[in-house]
Amino acid sequence: MKNLLLDQVAIVTGGNAGIGKAIALKLAEEGAKVAIIGTNAETGAAAIAEIKQDVPAAHLLFYQLDVSQTAAVEETIKKIIDDFGKVDILVNNAGITADQLLMKMSEEEWDRVLAVNLKSCYNTCRAVVRSMMKAKKGKIINISSVVGLTGNAGQVNYAASKAGMIGFTKALAKELASRNILVNCIAPGFFQTKMTDALTENQKDAFLKEIPLGRLGDTKEIAHAVWFLASPLSTYMTGQVITIDGGMVM
Repeated sequence: MKNLLLDQVAIVTGGNAGIGKAIALKLAEEGAKVAIIGTNAETGAAAIAEIKQDVPAAHLLFYQLDVSQTAAVEETIKKIIDDFGKVDILVNNAGITADQLLMKMSEEEWDRVLAVNLKSCYNTCRAVVRSMMKAKKGKIINISSVVGLTGNAGQVNYAASKAGMIGFTKALAKELASRNILVNCIAPGFFQTKMTDALTENQKDAFLKEIPLGRLGDTKEIAHAVWFLASPLSTYMTGQVITIDGGMVM
């Protein structure tokens, strides 16, 4: 099934690397026009060049933005709507970690992770929702984490932000269902990204013991799920949390 997203306009935050870049590529492959948001212009340009190698006809633009900044998000979303004419799909993928035991965690480490991971959802969704309501359709897909379901020692800030995304998703889904705007959430487990590359071999071995499939995920496996939720194949799904983790959380 190709081109199920033909002429759709998608925003992918954190789309310049890792899971976000895989999502942007998949949406472009399926015919969507993609606005990639990130904080680094160099990696943003590189991501667009890489995606265009696979999808030469792809319509892609990069917007440099800190998604934790409310006014800047509003301004950028307005520019995206001006540039593309509309927004059909929003993927909230931007996220950071600042791991530390609670007793050693600084206020800045707490605030920054909550701002980038959770407040960003408030910022972006609030900025796009009026346009989607006028169109009486839209897809919002929030990328949370299994850590938001299970917790993880040394990650109270990250776990709180990702659990918050799940509650945010369910509440917003109820608010927007009458306007045919569907809001769903994906909770990835451990995937092969720069974030997991930074783990020691002992840490990786410990995680793999908890994963029944016995391997880290491929970012394409998240991208495929986002494509499904963004496509016409999922018109009766909203407020759901899809866990993609190799069986880690059952």
